[in-house]
Amino acid sequence: MWQNKMVEPLILLLLAALPLMGSPGPATLSIAATGSVFGVVRGIPYLMGIVMGTSVVVVLIATGVTGLLFTIPGVLPILTLAGLAYILFLAYKIATAPILSEEGGRRDAPSLPGGCLLAIANRKAFAPIGAVFASFTLLPAEPVLDATVKTAVLVAVVVLVNIVWLFLGAGLSRLLRNPKSGRAINILFAVLLVLSVGLAALI
Repeated sequence: MWQNKMVEPLILLLLAALPLMGSPGPATLSIAATGSVFGVVRGIPYLMGIVMGTSVVVVLIATGVTGLLFTIPGVLPILTLAGLAYILFLAYKIATAPILSEEGGRRDAPSLPGGCLLAIANRKAFAPIGAVFASFTLLPAEPVLDATVKTAVLVAVVVLVNIVWLFLGAGLSRLLRNPKSGRAINILFAVLLVLSVGLAALI
């Protein structure tokens, strides 16, 4: 049965996808920072945006649209600049946000459209997702079904790893509620976000 033959490559696909797609980067760090500063509930819209945007990237890679898209002059620089601009805005917003212990500090959390924009413009996402997608074949005799299954698996990984990062950030905030340490964590996340953009640009 093809289901049995698919088990081993499916496990290998998951083992490759989890560390690559769950490693620290602009999207995952911004999710953790949002959880730390704004909490889980207020971070859900941004989480949904990241998941939606990254899922769009997976679909673009699965359908081969990415290769065609990047051949259009100016597309890659525009995506890069859009992602950089939003990351810098988000880093400022996180660094200056009131910590959770401060009364009345209810600044607007990052939004769903913002998360979607960042995920689609995140250069770090395209290479690892594309590499994982191309490196594994689950159903050699059925290329369309193979692409569909791999897309579903990778989207599931996207959902899982970003939920984990959101809760990690929120858990950190519970330990750091006093004004000094809370402010330090906000600034640390902002710096890490900016550094992640620089590292992604070098990859």
